[in-house]
Amino acid sequence: MNRRTGTRWRLGRTVVLASGAVLEYAPVTPFRSSKTACARYLSEHERVLIGDGLRSGATMTQIAADLGRATSTITREVHRNSDESGTYRPFAAHSMALERLPRPRQRRLTTDGALRGMVQGWLDKRWSPEQISHSLRIQHPEVPAWHLAHESIYQGIYDRNCPLAQGISACLRTRRRRRRPHRVPGSRRGGGPRDMTMIDERPPQADDRAQAGHWEGDLITGASNRTAIGTLAEPAARYVLLVHLPDNHTAEATSAGVAWAMSPLPAGLRRTLTWDQGSEMAGHVQLAADLGTSITFCEPHSPWQRPTNENTNGLLRDYYPNGTDLAAHSAERLMEGQDELNNRHRQCLNWETPATVFARTTVTPFVSHSCDARRNPPHLVAGHDKFSQKRPPHARQIATQRTAKSALP
Repeated sequence: MNRRTGTRWRLGRTVVLASGAVLEYAPVTPFRSSKTACARYLSEHERVLIGDGLRSGATMTQIAADLGRATSTITREVHRNSDESGTYRPFAAHSMALERLPRPRQRRLTTDGALRGMVQGWLDKRWSPEQISHSLRIQHPEVPAWHLAHESIYQGIYDRNCPLAQGISACLRTRRRRRRPHRVPGSRRGGGPRDMTMIDERPPQADDRAQAGHWEGDLITGASNRTAIGTLAEPAARYVLLVHLPDNHTAEATSAGVAWAMSPLPAGLRRTLTWDQGSEMAGHVQLAADLGTSITFCEPHSPWQRPTNENTNGLLRDYYPNGTDLAAHSAERLMEGQDELNNRHRQCLNWETPATVFARTTVTPFVSHSCDARRNPPHLVAGHDKFSQKRPPHARQIATQRTAKSALP
């Protein structure tokens, strides 16, 4: 294009004819749609960078790496929005993409009775929407209008205005009555712990189970996550402590229960405590100060970083099944399950019991809470200071513990 022509298009032009008439040509402005795209779609700026990369000879993989996108996203964008000559023009591509944005219209499952009948029949056979989507393409390649994406089927299932059978969500494997909102990758819900010390800062002795006193903790929950039991596992001896939480499992209740369960342990057996990033450990700073221990946290969605505790939770489900009301179990019942598990012979301990191995690792005999304290734990009594009040030990026990603490490294 001549530069003069481009200037006329940009600024406009006034032409005076021989008859004296004046013709005004308005400036040419690029088309801008009033629609806006979601942030997860390619923006106009990203499309400009794609065009620049193609002109410079960069590959799709290189362009995708520069933009932080998947290679398939860039390939699909170039193939779909190039002109008839195969040239990719970023501004025209952005305009076409905006025009293809979803607009109010009826679902194909609503307007096409034959398609709806096939989908309904497969759902009744408990096929997943993804299986149905692929089957439509395989069995009816000549009917592109029937090539539904599995997301379209999911939306039809949960849309009350869609004429699919009511309660069809029960045919899905999850049987959810409503959909869960999509979450942004890497984001977490509010209310979790702050000022966390991550697991990579934990002492290296805790990784190989060579040193006792490095605990792993979690909650096992009941029906609808309304009730819970706290679990503490010591990896070196596979010893288990259970925390009674009959009322709730808030951060305050969990911290008080964990402090009460671990307070009888000698300081040498309270070296670290590893937990996941659940909100029940929001008070970890105060708990660590009161117990004199270090609390570390696993990476998000990484239960394998607490292997002993996860295995223990699976064993405890024999006593406290999933989907039940865990608040129905009394403190005595929890202690019975704890004692049974700690006195079970384990192959990983050379057929010794966790109680035997744990007793051997302690410098002083481990004295658990009394029967009366088990029945009415102090942290569950109204008006009780959850950290300052502890069961007063016998004078001989105090002298023994002082001697043992002085001998610890």
